[in-house]
Amino acid sequence: MPTLSMFYGLIIRMYYFDNQQHNRPHIHVHFQDHSAIIEIPTGTILEGELPKNKQKLVDAWIEIHKESLLANWELAINGDSVFKIDPLK
Repeated sequence: MPTLSMFYGLIIRMYYFDNQQHNRPHIHVHFQDHSAIIEIPTGTILEGELPKNKQKLVDAWIEIHKESLLANWELAINGDSVFKIDPLK
């Protein structure tokens, strides 16, 4: 599972060929003992949870990089390598 970005202790990854499990574009976010699967277009948490302050950071990052995330999703489901995305600064 490639890592797309890391910032403020958050690790953001995208699984290849993971369109069967949730059947919509999403990312996997890890922070310490917390993890969540978040839908890209809406920012909806599909599974898990993050601390509220970290969730707000992820929400902002998704909004800023939504087009790049969706492009990465298309690459991932087609078996191509995804590209890194700048962290939240």
